[in-house]
Amino acid sequence: MMNKKRVLYYNIDDNMDYENSLLKEWKIDNLELVEIKDKEEKKSFVEYAYDFDGVVVEYQQITEDIINSLPNLKIVTLQSIGYNNVDIDAATRKGVCVTNIPGFCTEEVALHTVGMIIDLVRKITFLDRSVRKGKWDPLYGCKTYRLTGKTVGLYFFGSIPKAMTPVLKALGLNVLAYAPTKTKEYLMEYGVEKIDTFEELLTRSDFVSLHCPLMESTNHLISEKELDLMKSSAYLINTARGKVVDEKALVEALKSGKIKGAAVDVIEDEETEQSELFKLENTIITPHAAFISEDSFYQGRNMALKQLVLRLSKSKNPEYLVNKDLKIKL
Repeated sequence: MMNKKRVLYYNIDDNMDYENSLLKEWKIDNLELVEIKDKEEKKSFVEYAYDFDGVVVEYQQITEDIINSLPNLKIVTLQSIGYNNVDIDAATRKGVCVTNIPGFCTEEVALHTVGMIIDLVRKITFLDRSVRKGKWDPLYGCKTYRLTGKTVGLYFFGSIPKAMTPVLKALGLNVLAYAPTKTKEYLMEYGVEKIDTFEELLTRSDFVSLHCPLMESTNHLISEKELDLMKSSAYLINTARGKVVDEKALVEALKSGKIKGAAVDVIEDEETEQSELFKLENTIITPHAAFISEDSFYQGRNMALKQLVLRLSKSKNPEYLVNKDLKIKL
């Protein structure tokens, strides 16, 4: 009997029908996919994952203790772009691959972010709320202005800002980017002005849009100091990670009129799903939904499964290895 490698899909939405159909299509018969959903944590993750060769997670914390407690673990596959929930250094020391699915939702997040900018300036969500409360007044709330000639400042310039830029330019917006790893010439190809300091980006932008991973250097990237530098007429958009913004400072800035408004797809505490931002009228909030479409959903699952197949079934290096310094023993 063939010795199958076992993979745990832990608290992943939907069932494994799609993944199993792909394995059949790809003629892979040495992988066994096991699905476990336990959001109430009746048993520990280690208890569930102990005998498995690979695990697939989205938000589950994979700490050094967990990695060291799983003797057969060879790969942690994140069904997401972000990987701040995994101790990458610990995985590398243990010889465990960590993979993610970059680019699977570029179009979705880009469109969502541009939509938030339009919503903020046209007060679509704000007026919808007021109508539903019985107030039919097109002049209710703050004054509105055209987008033409306004400036969007992008923090970093990866695939999502790159996809946003043609749409922003078509709307008549000027686009700046603080992107230390990109040259002035590279950004000029997209019609984007390179900004040398984050402070300049904040002071010049009418819309500040964040597009960075959550790392030690980007934790509370936006705090009281940065909000003080923004125009009082400016808006903040965050479709990156909740902890990139000091939420307490943002709430105070919105209450005091230090900035005009904010649109966020993420909050600091997504475990409790509670935020003081929910109480403010000058905010637009979506529940970490910017990445979602039927297309991105299945593309991401396809990409994640391919990493498992490469590492466990074909004994090859995964395509989307996060810990690139890892020397894999195949």
